[in-house]
Amino acid sequence: MDEPRRLRIAGLHHITLLCTSLERSTAFYRNLLGMRMVKQTVNEDDQGARHLFFGDEEGRPGTLITCLEYPQLEPGSVGTGSTHHFALSVESEEELEAWRGYLTSQGASCTEVMDRTFFKSVYLRDPDGHIVELASASPGITPDE
Repeated sequence: MDEPRRLRIAGLHHITLLCTSLERSTAFYRNLLGMRMVKQTVNEDDQGARHLFFGDEEGRPGTLITCLEYPQLEPGSVGTGSTHHFALSVESEEELEAWRGYLTSQGASCTEVMDRTFFKSVYLRDPDGHIVELASASPGITPDE
């Protein structure tokens, strides 16, 4: 008798951020980080809110960051129920070092490269204060047994 397939999460699809200015978010995610703007639309739940999608060249799930523009909203507060940061992956520690050099050369404030045991990373903030981590893919995490 065949076992029923267990439902599983395949990975992250996208992250949605609230921002005050899509122009500033575009300057950060497209111009500084080099992500492609893959779609410009409005929020399906709020037709008055502009909605941009940034991702890889094909706009594949797992690479997408979307920004909803709400210039009138008050800044959020960090605490339970909020997200602390999100991490974008880079291929290697060498590429991470190159990213840090590039970011500082562009005047972007970011941390030194930090050793996180399972990977190395740098942190910076987008124009609305979201903490963005760039993290190396190696050495990687081994699941506990």
